[in-house]
Amino acid sequence: MSDPRYRAQDRGWSETGARRAAVIYPEIPGVTQKHRNPDARLEEAVGLAAAIELDVVHAEAVRLNKPVPATLLGGGVVERLHGICEAMEIEVLIVDAALSPVQQRNLEKAIDTKVIDRTGLILEIFGARARTHEGRLQVELAALTFQRSRLVRSWTHLERQRGGLGFIGGPGESQIEIDRRLIDERIVRLKKELEQVARTRGLHRKAREKVPYPVVSLVGYTNAGKSTLFNRLTDAEVLAKDMLFATLDPTMRKLDLPSGRTAILSDTVGFISDLPTDLVAAFRATLEEVRSARVLVHVRDISAVDSDVEKQDVEQVLGSLDIDSDTVLLEAWNKIDNLDPDARAEVLARADLSRRSEGETPSYAISALSGEGFAGLLAAIDDALSRFRTEATLDMPSDDGAALAWLHRNGDVLNEVFDDDRATVHVSMDAADWARFSQRFGYEPDAATSEKS
Repeated sequence: MSDPRYRAQDRGWSETGARRAAVIYPEIPGVTQKHRNPDARLEEAVGLAAAIELDVVHAEAVRLNKPVPATLLGGGVVERLHGICEAMEIEVLIVDAALSPVQQRNLEKAIDTKVIDRTGLILEIFGARARTHEGRLQVELAALTFQRSRLVRSWTHLERQRGGLGFIGGPGESQIEIDRRLIDERIVRLKKELEQVARTRGLHRKAREKVPYPVVSLVGYTNAGKSTLFNRLTDAEVLAKDMLFATLDPTMRKLDLPSGRTAILSDTVGFISDLPTDLVAAFRATLEEVRSARVLVHVRDISAVDSDVEKQDVEQVLGSLDIDSDTVLLEAWNKIDNLDPDARAEVLARADLSRRSEGETPSYAISALSGEGFAGLLAAIDDALSRFRTEATLDMPSDDGAALAWLHRNGDVLNEVFDDDRATVHVSMDAADWARFSQRFGYEPDAATSEKS
């Protein structure tokens, strides 16, 4: 990240060193999700810490009767954690909850170790993983927005008064005000750069609409196996690890469908529960690819304890993106290779029932590792895209073999009648294919007979 105020080393620990860490998940009645499995949530938090190479030597879920305003955790819990951190030489304590700046500062003083909350941890991961220019801009914007609220917990130098020349900062402007002003100025610049990136993305999307192919997007909870599935379907080499947030930047590749048609497959950042609001807003441009997709494939880790809860988290984010009502949603129930025979049989039966039940999202049980179930999923994607195809009638010379062959190769010829030197051909094709056909051969379909398939 380009802003020095948010570098990890400035906060006393390294992103790349295997620092000793403890992870605490506070269960707070009425605040944490009642339907969330505490062990699964704690395991997720440990996974987040491991994603930035922290050595987690202690992890526990702590049930609180009520949150304490000053520290969130109760006095007894804080005292016990102080002893654990001292005895185990823990350098970083991760609290898997949202801490206010004052709570974070008070915990650091009481426990005498570095403390970061869930938001700070996720930002660290995003900062370490973002590779594209856009990704880095988005992470920095979210980080600075978060850091701005944390200026209150900075050290005594921020309380000193500093003179100025009037046009620089003004006489008597405190260091905390200067830092906040510098951050605000950088935030404004970042937002302008991201607006330009969004415009560029829009131009690229329009260019794709002219040439090519419909977009199919993979979405899902982090570590559900999206990148593994993406690689298997497209023969790509996107980073795919058993690690949270292995993919942060959108990747697009060609996808060959069973019908012979082509689509563009997009791999997107994984969603997660309690994702920082600022981060969701900052990544709006990246998620634009999801909005342009004709088919969304929601990849779920069906072997996860909280698979249904994770589904709700993903659907909540998708609901905020204003996705076109015509977009087709499919579910890919991944990692069936992790299930025992009885659980596997149940999942297969539920998936089959979903495809035969009206109002249910069609679901396909798959293994991205082995490729099991891919045939059914690809056929479903192919069929879903066919809903966007347009039927039209062409009147053309019967000896234009090249154009007729192109129609048979790229479209579904529903009917053709030859009369002397003319041919009347009724064809169903994707809008992009119609555009390519018209550009190449100069024929325009009869608008009066055009209709959705």
